[in-house]
Amino acid sequence: MPIAYRTGNRWLENYPYRISPTWCMFATAALLVAFIALTTVSFHAVKAAVADPVKSLRAA
Repeated sequence: MPIAYRTGNRWLENYPYRISPTWCMFATAALLVAFIALTTVSFHAVKAAVADPVKSLRAA
C-alpha cells in the first residue's frame, strides 16, 4: 500500500486539478477485495458441501 500511495501521488502531481489519495481509498479497496474473496470462497465451499459425494466418486 505505501508503494501504491507513493506512485499514485507522483502520477497525480502532473495534473492541474487533482485529488490527494487518502487512507480511506486504500481501506475501501482492501475491504472490497476481502469481501469479493470471502464471497467467492464461501460460495464454492457451500457448493462442495451440498454436492453428492457418491456422484463425485463415480466420476473419478
